[in-house]
Amino acid sequence: MLNSIPFYSSTVHFEDLGSGKVIVLLHGYLETMDIWADFAKNLAKNNRVITIDIPGHGKSGKVNNIHDMDLMADAVNTVLTFLRIEKCFMVGHSMGGYVTLSFMAKYRYKLYGISLFHSTPFADSDEKKANRNREITLVKEGKKDILFTTNIPKGFATDNLEKLSEEVACAKAIGAQNNEEGIIAILEGMKIRADRQDLIKETGLPILFILGKKDNYIPFDLMYNVARRTSTGEILTLENSGHMGFIEEPEVCLQKLNSFVYQL
Repeated sequence: MLNSIPFYSSTVHFEDLGSGKVIVLLHGYLETMDIWADFAKNLAKNNRVITIDIPGHGKSGKVNNIHDMDLMADAVNTVLTFLRIEKCFMVGHSMGGYVTLSFMAKYRYKLYGISLFHSTPFADSDEKKANRNREITLVKEGKKDILFTTNIPKGFATDNLEKLSEEVACAKAIGAQNNEEGIIAILEGMKIRADRQDLIKETGLPILFILGKKDNYIPFDLMYNVARRTSTGEILTLENSGHMGFIEEPEVCLQKLNSFVYQL
């Protein structure tokens, strides 16, 4: 079921598939909920799966000049409240992981657990903030296409680019759906997000870390060390994936998510 509901001055767009324990899939930067299409359909064979266009992306409109992570967590909560979902397991890909952590900070009682899917609890470094500012400048100059042609292929492991060329092209097309104002609001929000390292140490909730051995964005060793020090954490290492494991190694990810959620 596709639907849109009011959120501040705009709407939030979402899809509701399947039945069973609820899993919410949150997409990353320069993505929309369409990036999950095949993965969500397969996951919905055993679960109820909710995918959401995070405000400023896809068909969910811009509601502020800065879309901070708490605002986007509130948008997710608005969807869950509308659907009368009291508890869920939340999966955040990349930026979606930042939103997931903000949701956990605000609405922990609504979670069975979470998965950080190629994501981190870190705040932006000065270098990252400078990169965000450069991307904002490009978008303002009418050059947003550069972001899709550069960033999206980098999301895949280098040695997967040829065999997954159709999937890369599809991800670029999905990215192109996002408008300039929404991209800028998201970039501004990511720059100011809080560091959540203490949160994942203290939460007590089960956390599934999914890490790509060939991730061009997140150094594997850095996140592996964070994950293994998390007392309630479990790690899935994807040997042949970059930053897009649900496309690069979907079967492995599906099997692990199904088994992890089944135990909760």
